Amino acid sequence: MFEEYLNIDDAIKNRIVQTVLIILVLWVINKLAARLFSHGTVEEIRKQYHWRKTIEYTLFTIGVLVIGNLWISNFQFIVTFLGILSAGIAIALKEVFMNIAGWAYIYIRKPFDVGDRIQIGDVKGDVIDLRLFQFTVLEIGNWVDADQSTGRIIHVPNLKVFLEPQANYSQGFNYIWNEQTIFITLDSDYKKAKSVITEILNSLLLDEIASAEAEFKRARDKHLIVYNQFTPAVFIDITERGVQIAMRYLCNPRRRRMIHHAITENILERVAKEKDIRLAYPTTTINFRSNPEDSSTSPLR
Repeated sequence: MFEEYLNIDDAIKNRIVQTVLIILVLWVINKLAARLFSHGTVEEIRKQYHWRKTIEYTLFTIGVLVIGNLWISNFQFIVTFLGILSAGIAIALKEVFMNIAGWAYIYIRKPFDVGDRIQIGDVKGDVIDLRLFQFTVLEIGNWVDADQSTGRIIHVPNLKVFLEPQANYSQGFNYIWNEQTIFITLDSDYKKAKSVITEILNSLLLDEIASAEAEFKRARDKHLIVYNQFTPAVFIDITERGVQIAMRYLCNPRRRRMIHHAITENILERVAKEKDIRLAYPTTTINFRSNPEDSSTSPLR
């Protein structure tokens, strides 16, 4: 009675059953693959992510072809027609096809991968997902005055890889050169200050230096990276604020703020104990006299 109400013949009923079974089988395969590729180290998880995505896209393509062939009698002709039609559609949907081309470029050339810290245009963050039309970044910086997460997720169209320069903090040599400066007065013992700061840098960055050297040995086999020095360097200059002491050192980009904080804290503690080293900073002095015409304001120094 139910079949008579719907007026479905046996052929269509068989196709519906077969379609449901095909979708169910492909869904089960996809879930089993996702469960299979769900454990391991950080590097293994990255590879497993790509395997899951490959299986997902492959199963979707197989499903479209099998179900399409099941319901359309001359499916090959339809595929050919769609191929010709796509040339015209490409003009109207240029950005869509550029996003697909960008997705292929990201997977083939790998300018960045899931887990990498990148900057593309004005967007900085950690890549957390790659999709057919866009990739997703967990933002860092912006209103946060450091390379730390803001908590925002930004979706970037894949075509941006063709339009914007990209900086990768993670690929190749997984360390960056960081610089920070302090100023001391002109009458301070700058040689002693340089010695104290060099000692602090070498002490705090001992593990970073060892890791950077090991990373460099691996990276130079793939990239033309030439570094002759891995130890921190301290440079002296004279400025209008006093003696500038610039510190240059290698650090992991994800630990830059913590290292910067540790160095600053140690310098403040050590300088406080030294009577012949004084930090310089801008001050303003205002002198009040009885005659208003004689009042003056000293310049910022």
